[in-house]
Amino acid sequence: MKKVFNPASVRRPFGNYNHGLLVPPGASLLVTSGQLGIGLDDRIPADVTAQAELCFKAIGAILDEAGMSFADVIRIAGFVTTREDFPAYMAVRDRYIQDPKPVSTLLIVGGFTRAEFLVEVEVTAAKVMR
Repeated sequence: MKKVFNPASVRRPFGNYNHGLLVPPGASLLVTSGQLGIGLDDRIPADVTAQAELCFKAIGAILDEAGMSFADVIRIAGFVTTREDFPAYMAVRDRYIQDPKPVSTLLIVGGFTRAEFLVEVEVTAAKVMR
């Protein structure tokens, strides 16, 4: 069982995340590469919501193949290209996260490898395998 850390001496989280999570001994750790909003058909949607949805679906497939789910995610790092995309990204992200809420970082970046990309997401997951 993951232990949550939100000390009273630290401002409460701004959103649906925790400041710290402790993973129990013996847990398997999965780290993903950043996933971009591109489909199997190489199409890139024009809006951040659709791209974020593709990012999280790809992460879900990786988790599933590892015998994990979004309940096992302990850290999410999101990257968007504009502040205006923050709410749309967060709306998609919040549909996927589960309790205990993961730790989270969101950065606004200058861009990605291709100008069409608006968002990239990577996660770390941990699960005690039986």
